[in-house]
Amino acid sequence: MGINPDFWQNKKVFLTGHTGFKGGWLSLWLQSLGAEVHGYSLQPPTQPSFYEVAQVADLLASNTFGDIRNGARLADAMKCVQPDIVFHLAAQSLVRYSYKEPVETYAVNVLGTVNLLEAVRANPSVRAVINVTTDKCYENREWCYPYRENDPLGGHDPYSASKACAEIVTRSYRASFFTTGSDASQQAAIATVRAGNVIGGGDWAEFRLIPDCIRALMLDQPIFLRYPSAVRPWQHVLDPLAGYLMLTQQLWLQPSAIYADSWNFGPDPANEATVERVARQVVELWGYGEIKVDKLNFHPHEASLLRLDTTKAWTHLGWRSHWSLDRALRQTVEWYRVWQQEKDMQQYSLGQILAYQEGR
Repeated sequence: MGINPDFWQNKKVFLTGHTGFKGGWLSLWLQSLGAEVHGYSLQPPTQPSFYEVAQVADLLASNTFGDIRNGARLADAMKCVQPDIVFHLAAQSLVRYSYKEPVETYAVNVLGTVNLLEAVRANPSVRAVINVTTDKCYENREWCYPYRENDPLGGHDPYSASKACAEIVTRSYRASFFTTGSDASQQAAIATVRAGNVIGGGDWAEFRLIPDCIRALMLDQPIFLRYPSAVRPWQHVLDPLAGYLMLTQQLWLQPSAIYADSWNFGPDPANEATVERVARQVVELWGYGEIKVDKLNFHPHEASLLRLDTTKAWTHLGWRSHWSLDRALRQTVEWYRVWQQEKDMQQYSLGQILAYQEGR
């Protein structure tokens, strides 16, 4: 099936969260495919940021800074664009921050999703919507079995629970107002997507393994690990983004319940690894570095084991994780090395996208 550049030519895409890590990469990819990308987001969440370093704004058709908690402003921005396709990536996306600011986390991730879907309801031009949630939306029992899309939703921490709520909200709106709903007001096909721990160049978020490693290495400081034995489904950011693009194509062409549903986009089992293994591989690729386990500080609960079943994406979309963990880590560390050399990171990032798309 794959990604069809012809499909994306001149498609109007409204993308929330375009100043974030995943949103920035998706913005570049969509533009390279010929789409007309309109961004809506807060200012970049970190300094530096992929958005600024890769000069994402230069490739956007429009660039609006706004908060998805402001429903009226969001609706006005979408009305001005009259998009064909909506990607919703704007979120409070950090587990540890959600313990500190639970009200903000629920407001952004739950009510922000409601505002987004209300804006879509008011724009009959929209034919496909991708709501990006997380693999952490499952009721995680930390067992060895991978989670399937029909497994129960839940969430120990406020972030995970808020994303489970966003899944339920989306399911309710889809059944009530969209596609085949009994009171359907328009025919937008809506899907939710759940990805694993994504890595890649340009992530500077706090309390995420790769950015923490890179910051420590650049400052010649030890890397402190909170949960060295925790197993995560690691994948390069381009892997799930490819799945989102492929799913969107099918939502547009076949807006049926098969595609207007929830989807896992996780790595092959071979790409599951402990936090310590990944950190040690980053150090090896960087060329030097020291790793220590942080045993002194209290750390809030984080899941120690999480796996995804991606049978559905493989069966119906032909999607499978493309880059191995080794390749993903090489591409990631190389990105930061090139950035250190003050090269053109927009062109370098587009080069990584092209290499991925061509199967290199």
